[in-house]
Amino acid sequence: MPWRRIVANPPEQNDEPGSPDFPEVAVTQRSRWRLQLVWLVPLVAVLIGGWLAVQAILQKGPTITISFNTGEGIEAGKTKIKYKDVDIGVVKSVALSKDHRGVIASAELAKDATDLLVDDTRFWVVRPRISGGTVSGLGTLLSGSYIGTDVGTQAKARRDFVGLEIPPVFAKDVPGREYVLKSEDMGSLDIGTPVFFRRLQVGQISSYTMDPDGNGVTLRVFINAPYDKYVHDNTRFWHASGVDVSLDTGGVKVNTQSMVAILIGGVAFQSPDDGESGPQAEANAQFDLFRDRAEAMKRHDKIAETFVLSFKESVRGLTIGAPVDFRGIVVGEVTGIYTRFDREKKEFSIPVEVRLYPERFTSRYESGVKGKGGRITDNPHALAIWLVEHGFRGQLRTGNLLTGQLYVALDFFPAAPKATVDWDAKPPELPTVPGGLQSLQDSITSLVAKLNKVPFEGIGKDVRVTLQNVDKLLKTLDAEVAPEARAAIVSARTALDSANTAMQPDSALLQSTADTMRELSRTAASLRALADYLERHPEALIRGKTEDKK
Repeated sequence: MPWRRIVANPPEQNDEPGSPDFPEVAVTQRSRWRLQLVWLVPLVAVLIGGWLAVQAILQKGPTITISFNTGEGIEAGKTKIKYKDVDIGVVKSVALSKDHRGVIASAELAKDATDLLVDDTRFWVVRPRISGGTVSGLGTLLSGSYIGTDVGTQAKARRDFVGLEIPPVFAKDVPGREYVLKSEDMGSLDIGTPVFFRRLQVGQISSYTMDPDGNGVTLRVFINAPYDKYVHDNTRFWHASGVDVSLDTGGVKVNTQSMVAILIGGVAFQSPDDGESGPQAEANAQFDLFRDRAEAMKRHDKIAETFVLSFKESVRGLTIGAPVDFRGIVVGEVTGIYTRFDREKKEFSIPVEVRLYPERFTSRYESGVKGKGGRITDNPHALAIWLVEHGFRGQLRTGNLLTGQLYVALDFFPAAPKATVDWDAKPPELPTVPGGLQSLQDSITSLVAKLNKVPFEGIGKDVRVTLQNVDKLLKTLDAEVAPEARAAIVSARTALDSANTAMQPDSALLQSTADTMRELSRTAASLRALADYLERHPEALIRGKTEDKK
């Protein structure tokens, strides 16, 4: 029904007495245009609200879910999601998972963070943490925990993620390479433990897992650029934890990386100095993690052969890993020490299993050209037979007098008994000779046995008789010979005194001798003058001396 306007006219004079005095009402029609203007304001409000709703929908970012083992440090409406310390979202709700084994955090991210949600993007809760000797997340003590983000590199989008319980050591955009290390145990290593190259920290351990068979652990290390170029195919990694002290013939040696490595442990790597470095190792290349630098830098040969050396002497001081030496060059190592009883001979022996490396018997240089190593011959059995026939034997020797450590020495002993090698035995057995101490002990035993055969009692009786005869002889000399000897000594002393008196400067003998010497001098001068005259006048022997004419 359209609106109508009622207008009251002014009252008019009614002539009729007793009639009511009411104004006359006039009805007018309202304009339709004025009715539409009333609805314009709510219509504009609706349009603005719709526009704002559309804008909100367009500006709204994606919603993701992140699964964690625990909800520690996560609060709905408060916990932020950050990437490079910039807020990109907030946690809206936290609820238990359906199996009640974890929590699921639902978070709303900003629209400009949509391209960050790819398949390998990682999330973790940042809270105060001590790991691998490093402290992180101290800022959250005042600001509260937050969820960190590391953007992946894949192109596939994702909305459901599994959060990391341990923060990653490095971000995916950090330049460098990751490698795999295989070790028997972890030692003192942990996530974040530093990796050293020439005592300079160049990386850290990023993760570790137990091998499925339980016989070792697998570690992943990240080497920062540009130091990753020093990791080659032949690079050696080793535990650099603590202090490595060794005592050998060169004295006491102490090796360590740094004070940080001593306190919290570490891993070090280096390529051998005696060979070419080779190409740079590819990412995720696998290496062995050795116990120490000495073991890591040992020569690792491709060819190895196992033999047994049987000893009948004590092997105390010989340990597994002891070197096998050939004239000062280490050509192998001891891999096992056992005992054996020979039922036929009724005697015990100590079989020592050794691993020999034939490549170490060959020269790396041949006619001035660098060679490739390998076996010394294509027929190793024939060569071994020839060596044994010419006295090639194994022997135990002392490597350190202070510690009593033994090693196995291989050398030629031409005087050794004849021996052969049984190649049907697995492993074949090489002949041996007693060690130096054993030979000395055998020689002493033989000498003692010979000394036991000497009749010392009879020799003692003969010596006593001889001493009695000597005593009698001395008494005879003292009774008969000694007086005459004393008289001869007195006479000799008297003669010497007389001679001494005669040799005095003022003695008559010396004066007479001086006069005689003067007369002899004058006689010699006269003879010299006569000889000169006869030489000039030989006729004087016949005619006589003539007078000089005046």
